[in-house]
Amino acid sequence: MTRHFLALHDYTKNELDEMLALAADLKRKQQERIPHRLLDGKTVALIFEKASTRTRVSFEVGVFQLGGHGLFMSSGTSQMGRGEPIKDSARVMSRYCDGVMIRTFGQEIVDEFARYSDIPVINGLTDLFHPCQIMADLQTVIERKNSYAGLTFAWVGDGNNMANTWIEAAAIFGFALRLACPAGYEPDQNVMAWAQATAPGLISLTTDPRVAVAGADVVNTDVWASMGQEAEQKEREKAFAGYCLDDALLSLAKPDCIVLHCLPAHRGEEISDSVIEGKHSVVWDEAENRLHIQKAIMATLIK
Repeated sequence: MTRHFLALHDYTKNELDEMLALAADLKRKQQERIPHRLLDGKTVALIFEKASTRTRVSFEVGVFQLGGHGLFMSSGTSQMGRGEPIKDSARVMSRYCDGVMIRTFGQEIVDEFARYSDIPVINGLTDLFHPCQIMADLQTVIERKNSYAGLTFAWVGDGNNMANTWIEAAAIFGFALRLACPAGYEPDQNVMAWAQATAPGLISLTTDPRVAVAGADVVNTDVWASMGQEAEQKEREKAFAGYCLDDALLSLAKPDCIVLHCLPAHRGEEISDSVIEGKHSVVWDEAENRLHIQKAIMATLIK
């Protein structure tokens, strides 16, 4: 049976831990210049319906380092962008390639593609979930804190795909998560309900960023307006007043806390320049780890 990587809840904690361990090993091998051509002769289609920097570069470089070939496809230059049914594209790509990564809008797009695909499908981002990013974040936490176990994580900002995936991660891995989101910008209700039923008492939601950040080991934020929400920018700036992760807010966290941001960052909005450039920031390690965890995911799925 073909295994896909569409959301964290499709996997057990042990399976995800194995991917994190493999990512650490692949990072070590790259640093020591040890070949790891686990996708030798394989081709991975990289389908983008949303603009990208880190996702495109990390996947293309990752496939190359694993000995495979990454085939970049944008919606503007493929039949998917002209209305070809998703199931038709999935069936055709299954005949050509060994795996597919999709960065798109609705979660239903990757779900349907996977339903008709005979090759592994990886969710590079949807409006609902961003599992590759959260796995890279957890790899970074493990590097800096030795483990995620027993830590308290804080999320400050929009209840977006990142927040939703952090909620899934907290329930699966068993760590405490406190989210601070303005009224009307809460995470997905179904995701929250699933997580609270799966791991009662671990996840809390507030409208006060200070409550979320107080005593936290890991503090995380994201842009206030994600791709596709640019028209709401001014409205969101008003709603998110007081949600900037600045020095004053960060001072409430533990003295040895680390700060995550998936990038791109709007400095002066969701995070201050002093925080993202400061001693607590591990943002650049986090960005690098997209490469390593995605290599691990592809190596696990694509045979």
